[in-house]
Amino acid sequence: MAAIVLLSDRFPDDVLPALGSAGFDVKSEPLAVASLADALDLSPELVLVDAAENPGQGHAVLRALRQTEGRTPAVAVVERRDLERFAWDQVADEVLYPSAPEAEIRVRLSMLRRRAGTGDGSTVRLGPLTLDTDTYQVTVAGRGLDLTYKEFELLRHLASRPGRVFTRPALLREVWGYDFYGGTRTVDVHVRRLRSKLGPEHESLIETVRGVGYRAADL
Repeated sequence: MAAIVLLSDRFPDDVLPALGSAGFDVKSEPLAVASLADALDLSPELVLVDAAENPGQGHAVLRALRQTEGRTPAVAVVERRDLERFAWDQVADEVLYPSAPEAEIRVRLSMLRRRAGTGDGSTVRLGPLTLDTDTYQVTVAGRGLDLTYKEFELLRHLASRPGRVFTRPALLREVWGYDFYGGTRTVDVHVRRLRSKLGPEHESLIETVRGVGYRAADL
């Protein structure tokens, strides 16, 4: 199941630059009313609609989504200058500006999910792997894992974006932070420890992309 479906004709990073680091599982579909059936087949908890580049088209898609059976909560991504051009409050459950920082995206979407009863955003799942971001508990096939904080954060970062490849420098920057001066070997060491704790039957959940970096298996 996709936690969030983004309806847009652009790449997610062009719609909401901070979305990729907010920890949500995002799938994309074209910005069109005809895309709604495929989008809803993914059973998303939320639908993000890119109304920033084409407000009229975005509003039309949101209006159509509003009329679907078993309506899925919708978020309109709009530019500030377009906020009063359309009645967004009649077709969307929440509004985000393209410049919204990671923390704002995470808080707003998690609050909307909670209001909608679709989950609190605190659980990340990857096949047999489950991470609880509130309690920092991790289980794989029901077996608990004892992880350090950075091991947990690295695993969460990868598992939240299955199939997406991250270079070692990118992981250093996004997991350890801009002020971390360690070498890329730090990433390799942590991946090796994670695989050891996952065990031989589940170590393949973290895949090596030769010459590039690492990714979580896209299950």
